[in-house]
Amino acid sequence: MKFRLLLWALGFLMARASRTNPNFKKQLKDKDIVFQLTSDDGAARHYIVKNERIQARRGAIESPAFSINFSSAGKGVEALTAKNAQAVFMQGIQNKDIVIQGNPALVMWFQSLTKELMPKKKKKAKAA
Repeated sequence: MKFRLLLWALGFLMARASRTNPNFKKQLKDKDIVFQLTSDDGAARHYIVKNERIQARRGAIESPAFSINFSSAGKGVEALTAKNAQAVFMQGIQNKDIVIQGNPALVMWFQSLTKELMPKKKKKAKAA
């Protein structure tokens, strides 16, 4: 349940960022793809990138540009919410808890895209 909610929230945040965040929109330029995130226990969501916008839809599709499949919903939550996501992803791939199908360059693009969703740290004001 937590994984399905996370996939939905990811879609919501990406859709909003595709409307409001100029840096996010810049990364969507000239992209016309569909990708998906799934788990072996049945959770699946696909994301449509077109016209500098992202839409999320329930379920898996037949021929995504890339797919990231997690061995379980728990492994998906762990990987997608980790502070050191790249290290967790690499470890998951080595352990076969994460299987990537399709274009690996697009997976790296997706990972850089999700970094834009993180709240920006506020700079501390200097004391006078």
